[in-house]
Amino acid sequence: MWIQCNPNPLGKQTSDCVVRAIAIATDTSWRRVYRDLCNLGETECEMPNANVIWGLRLQNLGAAQFLLPESCPRCLSVRAFCERYPRGVYVIGTGSHAVTVIDGDYYDSWDSGNEIPSYFWRVK
Repeated sequence: MWIQCNPNPLGKQTSDCVVRAIAIATDTSWRRVYRDLCNLGETECEMPNANVIWGLRLQNLGAAQFLLPESCPRCLSVRAFCERYPRGVYVIGTGSHAVTVIDGDYYDSWDSGNEIPSYFWRVK
């Protein structure tokens, strides 16, 4: 089920899905996550929302990454992922969006349930 959630301190609808997703998944403030990603991005000379940067941030927090099978690339939506993984905390990457799943519910500022995940991170 979709839970509308936007931890952006000003409630903005902006290109901050990675920051929102990590903030929700790790129960960390939006500003703290943003600063952490910016610092890591500066160190690695990448943009803070680059897949390599936010992936590295999650890895540093002890998360494990998993790829979804390419045998059925359009059959597992975010909604279906929630049904398949009803327990745990995950950050899903679709290639152009990031969303958090907690115990079978997806948390996002908009209903991203039809998005198609490419990979996911299981957050401890």
